[in-house]
Amino acid sequence: MLDSISQFIQDNFLYLHPGYTLLNTIVFGIILGIIVIIVIKMFKYIKKDPEGLLIPVIPFIFFGSSARALVDNGIYPLVLWLVTPGIYVLTGILTISALFGSIYLQKKKGFDYRYAMFAAGAVLCIPNIFYMSSINLIPFLEVIGAWAAVSSIFVIIRNKWDILKNKLNLCALLAHLFDASSTFIAVDFYGYGEQHVLPNALTGLAGTAFVMFPLKIAVILGALYVIDEYIEDDIIKNMLKLAIFILGLAPGLRNFLSLIMGA
Repeated sequence: MLDSISQFIQDNFLYLHPGYTLLNTIVFGIILGIIVIIVIKMFKYIKKDPEGLLIPVIPFIFFGSSARALVDNGIYPLVLWLVTPGIYVLTGILTISALFGSIYLQKKKGFDYRYAMFAAGAVLCIPNIFYMSSINLIPFLEVIGAWAAVSSIFVIIRNKWDILKNKLNLCALLAHLFDASSTFIAVDFYGYGEQHVLPNALTGLAGTAFVMFPLKIAVILGALYVIDEYIEDDIIKNMLKLAIFILGLAPGLRNFLSLIMGA
């Protein structure tokens, strides 16, 4: 019985073979919701606004995404802590540890916890950057070009659209447009496959991963509108937005780095 349960977990949730399914997508979504609730309570306890972590959290996102990309390209080994869901657990533990350590340092030395946290994350990234020795310029420019072309529209109109005047809202949308750009270039031009259930189905129906752009724009702007309209607590509101930002940038960076190292 225990062997069967262990095998079921291994087959459906660890190493993600044969990839994302409806079952593990739902389970991971529930787990993510629980984690977000716990983190919200954590921010209330430490009396910090999640918006302040928008920049400090980026090196940690890069750490997790680049480690996963190095696994994709056979540079790092395929082990539990470097693939889904292990890499998310590892990155989360490191991020929260750095946050509390930085807050402690601020109390003792008066050093802004956000700078200390950013520095800690940057140090973590050094080994990954070292191993990313070979970068293909063409897919790099293609992804950045696609992202810049679409994102520039929203940057230009941000002051004319209330929802985009908020910095966290704009960054969350741009992060997901980066994810859409990396997916579009990788799938349509380099033969990669979309792993997630809904995007994979829509890409198949449309015959192109360009469908990710309208999908991301509609879903993310809709979610941000609901958050701004119906949630009054700033910590809850900004934590949800930060979570949306991370959920866009993390897979986007992983796809981007995998592509430019392996194309």
